[in-house]
Amino acid sequence: MTGVAGEVRAELAGIVGEGQLTAEAPVRESFAVDGRTPDCVVYPGSPEHVAQTLKYAASRDLAVIACGGATRLGMGNPPGRYDIALCTRKITKVRYYEPSDLTAGVGAGMALAGLQNLLKPDGLWLPLDLSGEGKATLGGIVATNASGTLRHSYGAPRDMVVGMQVATTEGKLIRTGGRVVKNVAGYDLGKLLIGSYGTLGVITEVNLKLFPLPAERQTFVLSTGTLGIARDLRRSILTSPIEPLRMILLDAGTAGIVRSGRQPGWATGEPEMWLEAGGSKPVIDRTRKELEALGRAVGAKVYTYESEGAARAWQTVSDFRDWIGKMYAEAVVLKGTMPIANSEEFLSLAQQEAQNEKVRMASVAVAGVGILQLGLLGLQNATQAAGLVSRIRKAAEKSGGALAVTLAPADVKLKLDAWGLPPTGFGLMRKLKEAWDPKGILAPGRFVGSI
Repeated sequence: MTGVAGEVRAELAGIVGEGQLTAEAPVRESFAVDGRTPDCVVYPGSPEHVAQTLKYAASRDLAVIACGGATRLGMGNPPGRYDIALCTRKITKVRYYEPSDLTAGVGAGMALAGLQNLLKPDGLWLPLDLSGEGKATLGGIVATNASGTLRHSYGAPRDMVVGMQVATTEGKLIRTGGRVVKNVAGYDLGKLLIGSYGTLGVITEVNLKLFPLPAERQTFVLSTGTLGIARDLRRSILTSPIEPLRMILLDAGTAGIVRSGRQPGWATGEPEMWLEAGGSKPVIDRTRKELEALGRAVGAKVYTYESEGAARAWQTVSDFRDWIGKMYAEAVVLKGTMPIANSEEFLSLAQQEAQNEKVRMASVAVAGVGILQLGLLGLQNATQAAGLVSRIRKAAEKSGGALAVTLAPADVKLKLDAWGLPPTGFGLMRKLKEAWDPKGILAPGRFVGSI
């Protein structure tokens, strides 16, 4: 079946409710993926409705892409087919919240900003700094294992989820894990769902480990001059008593955009290491002194960023992919993951490949984690883009890592695989997909190996 006929829409409305389904063109187009627009959008109001919708879609062989805030719909390969956008935004119930236990269980459709507002009065937060200023929903965050620069200190969603509820294409609701941090005995089924990009089931509820808010936060900036100095500085910081909340390396151009001219008095015109410290005032002061000593050793001056400007700047860093896409319509954004020790070497190789093609490159590296984002700007056409991405991907593999395309025009995606070659153990991934989604209706073709 290539489209959702009126009869099918009526039956879906019978499941989720008349007001929870729309086929209006503007709404459908807002959920388009790589040029494909769904025939309708459904907004289930409960986990049970999600499960029933999936069961019905499987019975009709209708392709479903689950989403929440729609902040990461551009991730992955173009879908093989796309009939229904299943939006979880209305599933926002707080099932439990225990501040003293640092845990909460909430509906997968709750936006990250909404959760932070719930936690802040108790001095708590979920330490994720993602694009969109908190518009991403918790289900989408967990499904994509999305993290930002705070991953340096706090880890990824995989480290924060203690349990979840998932709807399957059989119409079942399955619970994994539990409500407390130390509860797993044996294999944790939930780990399969985290980072599966909605290809195995739809997350309807997440149980989370929470964290205390830092008493104070301060951002420091160090001019590094060269990637070699940046490497030495990164090594020194990671082996020092300093425990940063986050630490990044920005190329000179990106640093200027992030700062947006708000503090032109100390613009360096060089790559910059940004570090945020958190804790009591003595901890902040000690961090400053340690950084100044480490900076002197490699010839890097330390600047202190005022708090309000720093918050805006960190959000701009989190929005890297989005602002690159808005500023440059034909831009391609890549995400590299590799051993920490090889980050600067890979960045140098990628810069050389871009220079050879006379293409500008913007970059943000989460220096202490081994994750980098690269924006390729000024590409001439899809053929040039695909070739350059392939060469940078080889450089990532040479550095012991991998490279994924997180943003690209549709014609570029048709010429390359967003994920690269399937990893070792892909056969097991395929078997899991066949077991969880035997008819292949969940985001068909979008994930690794086009599963």
